[in-house]
Parts: sequence; C-alpha cells; structure tokens
Amino acid sequence: MRRLFWFGAGVAAGVAVTRKVNATTRKATPAGVAEQLGGALRDLADSVGAFGADVRAGMREREQELDGAVQDGRVAETARAAAVPGERTANTPGAGAAAEADQRRSRRAGR
Repeated sequence: MRRLFWFGAGVAAGVAVTRKVNATTRKATPAGVAEQLGGALRDLADSVGAFGADVRAGMREREQELDGAVQDGRVAETARAAAVPGERTANTPGAGAAAEADQRRSRRAGR
C-alpha cells in the first residue's frame, strides 16, 4: 500500500512539473511571445480608453460649471483675470499683494 501511494505521488508530481515546463516553453516560442505582447497591447488600449473617458467626463463637468457661472454672471471678472495673469483688478482678491510683488520683482531686475 505504501509503495502504491508513493508511486501515485510521484506520477502526480511528474505531471505537474511537465505541465509547468511545457507552459514555460510555450511562452518562449514566437507564438507565445506574440500572444503575450497582444495581451499587453490590449491592456494598454483599455487603459488609454478609460483615461480618455475620464478626461471627457471631467471636461463635461467643468463645462457645466462654467455654463452655470456664465448664466449667473460671475465669470466676467474671473475670466478677465485668468486671461491676463499679470494684470489684476482692484476687485480681485490679493490685488495689492500681487502689485507689491510685481514692484519688488521689477526693482530686483533693475539692480
């Protein structure tokens, strides 16, 4: 009975090792490499597609925010300040500090 058990265990181990070796050698063949490369490219394409979908969703969300702001009339000053970053209006928060920083920079550049 013991011999039969060890014979069966040896056969099972041999089958497992043989299958593992065959799978590894299959991956090393040109067809196996092409299959792995194809799978990697499919994964990359899926990732790029998901990224594009996320970007489009973010764009739609931002567009809705901007549309709402335009309808409320809030964008006139903020859009002007964003379009001309160096120029600040008196109503823009931090306008005094920004003007002082601009003056300091111009003084340093003159030295």
